[in-house]
Amino acid sequence: MTVRNLTIIGTIIGKIIGAFVMASFMGAASPAVAGEPVRATRYMIATANPHASQAGLAILRRGGSAMDAAIAAQMVLGLVEPQSSGIGGGAFLVAYDADADAVHAYDGRETAPMAVTADLFLKADGEPMKFYDAVIGGRAVGVPGLVAMLELAHQRHGKLPWASLFAPAIALAEAGFEVSPRLHYLISEATGIDRYDTARAYFFTAEGKPKPVGTRLINQAYAATLKAIAAGGAKAFYKGDIATDMVAAITGAVGNPGVMTVADLGAYEAKDRAAVCRPYRQWRVCGMGPPSSGGVTTLAILGLLEHFDLAALAPGSAEAVHLVSEASRLAYADRARFLADSDFVTVPVRGLLDRGYLADRAALIDREQSMGTAEAGTPPHDDGRLRASEPGTEQFSTTHLSVIDSEGNAVSMTSSVESAFGSRLMVRGFMLNNQLTDFSFRPAVDGVPVANRVAPGKRPRSSMAPTLVFDGNGRLLLAVGSPGGSRIIGYVTQTLIAMLDWGLDVQQALDLPHHVNRNGPTDLETGTPLADLEAALVALGHDVRVRSLTSGLHAIAITPAGLEGGADLRREGVALGD
Repeated sequence: MTVRNLTIIGTIIGKIIGAFVMASFMGAASPAVAGEPVRATRYMIATANPHASQAGLAILRRGGSAMDAAIAAQMVLGLVEPQSSGIGGGAFLVAYDADADAVHAYDGRETAPMAVTADLFLKADGEPMKFYDAVIGGRAVGVPGLVAMLELAHQRHGKLPWASLFAPAIALAEAGFEVSPRLHYLISEATGIDRYDTARAYFFTAEGKPKPVGTRLINQAYAATLKAIAAGGAKAFYKGDIATDMVAAITGAVGNPGVMTVADLGAYEAKDRAAVCRPYRQWRVCGMGPPSSGGVTTLAILGLLEHFDLAALAPGSAEAVHLVSEASRLAYADRARFLADSDFVTVPVRGLLDRGYLADRAALIDREQSMGTAEAGTPPHDDGRLRASEPGTEQFSTTHLSVIDSEGNAVSMTSSVESAFGSRLMVRGFMLNNQLTDFSFRPAVDGVPVANRVAPGKRPRSSMAPTLVFDGNGRLLLAVGSPGGSRIIGYVTQTLIAMLDWGLDVQQALDLPHHVNRNGPTDLETGTPLADLEAALVALGHDVRVRSLTSGLHAIAITPAGLEGGADLRREGVALGD
């Protein structure tokens, strides 16, 4: 690209930013009250932060596609929710193309640098490192995939110019935004966020205290980075000065350096993968396949529960919690053994979702007694190789957004930097991820290889579960997803059951108290009526833990009356539409 072309693009970006600042998000639709969905007739976006939802709505009002709105919103999320996602991390995106009547699944998952070895997270004595010893610094930073994935998806589904989609985030970064209560709390609680100078100067006062709620954060470095990507595309991020600075921060991280190179960044490729889809009763549910475990495990739980009349059970009843928990045990057991990056290991997706296999597994569920810890099954179409079961460690600093545009196109995207504030390394205004800790720390158990072991160029297993649902005639019904680490699968599955089996509207479904079982204790959300089920579930053989379950579900449903959107009250997001 010539200097003249870059100058022209820069001028266009400047004009767009100026117009956006003048608009100042005025006229954005107001969210509905708690307990009621937001309603619209043309288009809608639901994200984890009002600034991001307003940015996406502005794009939709300009005639942008669902993909355009998702990109604009994500760039804002990386600014106002730096603890959760951003251009220094990765994402999975499931899109519906209404014209082609096709579902696409885009993989922007981070990759391991080519110089990593199998003992990346082992100490000298062969034992795994403590989690935060691995997280903080450069060791766990994977090659970020978000920017490449969004560029690929925009080339296929975008309507507005790429450069124009960065204007909302650039304007907000330059004007500044106020520290929200949630951001302040997470700055206060995040281990090691003050270890490195750049992040410490941005998030803390000169006295070393987290910047108070209401403090205006201006991020000129992030604005400059976005201007470069807007003008030069993903190439500006993966090659040149930005890439050089990322590598310098990673390899120079005092106490825990990484091994990423500029060549690793330059070689990154986002992927258009086949979505995983399966019938659930009269509906069709589609999600993300490997290297995410989210789609397969969600579909497996639903396939197991097809053998039970959930509609006859009351939401939040002990019997409903028991059945969903037992099905989850079985699916999570298979997840721990089989799910990993399918470019590196054979993942028997077809076998894990096979109707006969799931029927046999469902027969293991006893309505009167918990099975305790479930064992992985032997799915058909497996290559028979030995794999050790290893659940792995997966944190919850992730975000989700859902969009449906006026033409019926939809985006369900979950993005992440993994732990809160990722690696704690801040470069050019954004946080770098620590996604390599989503690999199993042990490459083998008792001499048997773990499918999700680390390897050069490999993508770590995820639980992100961006999901689309269609009716029996193939018409789009729902876009949904959530953050939450390995509990994402439980949150999304519960929401699907609430809407499909129990007939709740989208906000009612998101407001339901949570219960999650990952083939261990049954988690019940503290401070909710579910906590009162502890004694009943213990009597059924459950090991019960009452705890905080902070999902971040954002969903949009298509109803006969139009669009209905919901935002998780456990976070600070909103759904907006016209």
